[in-house]
Formats: sequence, C-alpha cells, structure tokens
Amino acid sequence: MLSVYYILSAFCIAGSILPLIPHPHWTFRVWEFGRIQIMTIQLAVLLLGFIFIEEKSLVFWSISGINLVLIINHAIILAPYTVIYRRNPSNKIDKDSASISVVSVNVYQFNNEYEKLITLINEVQPDILLTLETNQAWENALTKIESDYPNFKKVPLENTYGIHFYTKLKVKSIKVNYHIADDLPSIQAALFTKEGIPFTFFGVHPPPPSPTEEDNAKERDGELLAVGKKIKETKGSVIVAGDFNNVAWARSSLLFRKTSELIDPRIGRGFVSTFHAKYRLLRFPIDLFFHSPDIFVEDFKTLRPIGSDHLPLFCSFFINKEEEIQEEETESLKEEEKKEVDKIIQDGINEEGNQDAIATE
Repeated sequence: MLSVYYILSAFCIAGSILPLIPHPHWTFRVWEFGRIQIMTIQLAVLLLGFIFIEEKSLVFWSISGINLVLIINHAIILAPYTVIYRRNPSNKIDKDSASISVVSVNVYQFNNEYEKLITLINEVQPDILLTLETNQAWENALTKIESDYPNFKKVPLENTYGIHFYTKLKVKSIKVNYHIADDLPSIQAALFTKEGIPFTFFGVHPPPPSPTEEDNAKERDGELLAVGKKIKETKGSVIVAGDFNNVAWARSSLLFRKTSELIDPRIGRGFVSTFHAKYRLLRFPIDLFFHSPDIFVEDFKTLRPIGSDHLPLFCSFFINKEEEIQEEETESLKEEEKKEVDKIIQDGINEEGNQDAIATE
C-alpha cells in the first residue's frame, strides 16, 4: 500500500507542478487540461493514505504535506468556475435586446453522423451557429439548414481546421481572419440584433499542444491573444465562441480575458465541460465563450452528443447598454503582461515560418 501511495503521489505532484512551469511544450501545457481530475485523484490519495497506512514516516508526512499544498492550489484556481462563486444575476437586468442564442460545436471532421447535428439545430433553432472541423463533406450536409440560415461564411478545410458560420440575424459584414497561420482561419462577423443593436461575433479554433498535433502551444496562444487584441480594438458589444483547445484557467486564457477585457460566463456557473463527450469522468472545458460587460448571459450549457468528441456548447444572452454592474468583472493587462502578450503573438507568427501568414479575407 505504501508503494502505491508513493507512486500515485508522484504522478499527482508531477501533474500539479508541470503546468506551473511557463514553457510552451506540450509536456508542460497538457497537464492544465486535467486539473479537475488531478485534484480529485490527489485528494483521494491523500485521504486513503491517512486511512490505510499505519506507520507514517517522515517521508510520508512530507509527501502528504506537498499533496495538501497542491490540492489547495488547485482549489484556489478552480473555485471561480464553480457555482459557489458570486456572479451577477441576469434575471434582474432590463433587456435592450431580445434573447440571442448561439451554438458552437466542434463536429469532429471524421464524424459522418451529419443528421444528429442537423436534427439538433432544427430543434434548438439558434440565431448563430458556429461549426468547427467542418470540411467539404460537412459543408455539403449542412446545406439542409441554409433555408433557415440565409447568411453564412464557409471555409471548408481537410486539415481539421475548417470553420463555418451561419446566422439568421442581419449582417453588416463577415470576414475570415488568419492571424497566425494561413491554415488557421477565424471568423469575425458584424451583426445586428432584431432591435437593430450592433454587436460583433468572433469564432476561433487554434491548434492544441499535444504529441499528435503541435509540439508546443505557441500557435494556439499566439492566435488567441491576437484575437484578443483585435477584440480590444473593436467598438461595441462583443461575443467570442469556439474550440479554444485551452481551459479557462490556463495562463494564456487568462491573458486572453485581460487582453480583450471580456467576461467568462463560466465564472460562478460551473465548469460546463465539453471534451471528451464519450468519457464523463475525463471531461474538461475547452470550448469557451466570452462576452463584453453589456452582454448578460441567461443560459449556458452543453447540448446532447452529435457523434463528435466534443459536446455542442449553447449560450443565450441579451444586451443592455445602460447597466454597468458587470464592469467590475473585467480585468486589464498590466504593463509587464502587455509585453508578454506581444511576445507570445510574435512567437506564434514565427513558429514554423509563419511570418507572412497574417491576412484577412
């Protein structure tokens, strides 16, 4: 039992410490995703050690102390993303706009269960639909919804970074941006509510750091922070959705939130985990959503599986231009963080010679 305790403790300690090291390689960044699971295992190991290990040596007490400190650190990081954290209730706020709904879903390019998504969209009838990993086959299948979604932008790709945007709302413009690389498109759409209130939608899908995709997080973090700077330059109400391939509590996600000065609706609502759709106990939130302070979220949840490894993410919100009670929930970059953000963006552009990749369609 003692050897099992030491082995599990070593795993949990390594998984807790590695993401604290500011290195972009996937061996450091991948541990950020499993923080919930690592904390749960670490807590169980700690409690079972006290229950079942009778002779408690100095080594045991030392390892237990390290486990306890790291569990507390996990809890501090994750606490804002639980329902115990304070947030402003949207049901007490006057509406300047009718409710607007968004579905963002990574369909998994090799998933051919097209009808599951089409049936879900026909049931939910969101005002905005963002699909990720959509290739030509998915584009062909989704023509069935175009009678309900007359405004769209399609970027079918076979590299798992295709992106499609559909909306029922009035459109001023829809652009495809390439912030970091010429094979990583993102969406920027200037829209109007039914009442004629303008707002901007951003859809993103940067690559993850992993042994099977990118060796490091440079492109992901550079893309996210480049979008964050673009948002900061955008006037008016803003929402951002997509597969960030990043958890909300990761350093680069926090820098994105500060750069864009947006609000994370998960704070005070819960984790709303989307990946992996098939394994509930191994699930974590990487499909994210952010909004400006004049946008108030009414409903934020996952929808039923569509055959993908991601669950669809649903959000309904309204706009109130007068209320300022959410301003306190935004954060801004400090001077040293601004330099860090600029460096991360440049590192992303430089990764594998992408210096000439920045473009807008």
